[in-house]
Amino acid sequence: MSILSRLRPHLKNIIGKSVSKKYLIIESDDWGSIRMPSNGAFNKLKSANVSVGSGESARYNLTDTLASADDFDALFHVLKKFKDIKGKHPVFTAVSVVANPDFEKIKSDRFTTYYFESFTETLKKYKRESAIGYWGQGISEKLFIPEFHAREHLNVPVWMRMLQNGDKHTLLGFDEGCWGFGANIPYHISFQASFDLETKKDLISHQESIESGLDLFKELHGYQASFFVPPNGPFNNSLEKVAAAKGIKYIGSAKVQLEPQGEGKFKKRYHWLGQRNKHQQMYLTRNAFFEPNAPGKDWVSSCLEDIHYAFLWKKPAVISSHRTNYIGSLDEKNRKLGLEKLKQLLSKVLKRWPDVEFITSTELGNVIALGKTDEIFIED
Repeated sequence: MSILSRLRPHLKNIIGKSVSKKYLIIESDDWGSIRMPSNGAFNKLKSANVSVGSGESARYNLTDTLASADDFDALFHVLKKFKDIKGKHPVFTAVSVVANPDFEKIKSDRFTTYYFESFTETLKKYKRESAIGYWGQGISEKLFIPEFHAREHLNVPVWMRMLQNGDKHTLLGFDEGCWGFGANIPYHISFQASFDLETKKDLISHQESIESGLDLFKELHGYQASFFVPPNGPFNNSLEKVAAAKGIKYIGSAKVQLEPQGEGKFKKRYHWLGQRNKHQQMYLTRNAFFEPNAPGKDWVSSCLEDIHYAFLWKKPAVISSHRTNYIGSLDEKNRKLGLEKLKQLLSKVLKRWPDVEFITSTELGNVIALGKTDEIFIED
């Protein structure tokens, strides 16, 4: 092992605010988004040579879809098996979207106008309305606390232009009700990257989607989102002002941010835990990773190592663990694997660090900002 390899886990935890307790946070992205509607859709796209992913990236289109009642029931069952030193269960900060494209309306207008629907309406269309109640149950039992990812996990202006221009693969995906695949997009932008910039004019659309998305978040969940993680990373920082005006206090960011400027240009920005921007929003950064359905790695051991170095440097352990690991509708074995590995991880965490405390991302921000964990405020 090289000297750099030995130093890397230390270096990623040295900079940033320290905390006095062993806090563990699980941030889980992508809840509410369609991703891959069915195995049939996947097979049709693959047979048409649409780029649905290869290697590690293929796991999303093979396993990730709208969470069902069975998915939630199984996840909550596992989380309830464990308690920290204060008697609290592990809790998912569910970094989620609130909407998906309304394909029928978009098609009826011949791709001239974009329309969206709430994710609850999407669930009804896919005959998964039984899952809706679990979102509220997760909040009330403090097992699953939604925060804001985007209005939809989709770069709307880029996608609409590709549809309007008649791109074959984009249209094939549209017919199957999805967009999470590779396409010949200018500047190698991903449809999944909601706030990447093909042109600076797209900032107008991005601003509107943040404003309307945060309004819809409050309408659906009954409280205002405090924490925001831009999908896939790309995000022009001028949009932070828009998010701040709508109540976002904390922003999840990579330690090295490539801020898109449009036309393929980027500015490199550096972030650390507890850093504030000019709007007094605080950046929260991840330092641990748990993706058990990604092949070729012992994710329990590697995540325990990530947690070890976080606690060694008196940092919270902020774990990234995507929804795809816990979904069984496309492949039931996938959910069983993810939950079994999650059980192993949590068992070993509690055995190794019995004084660990499970908190949400918003509570972590409150700890750093105020020195205390405030319960999330739910309006009547």
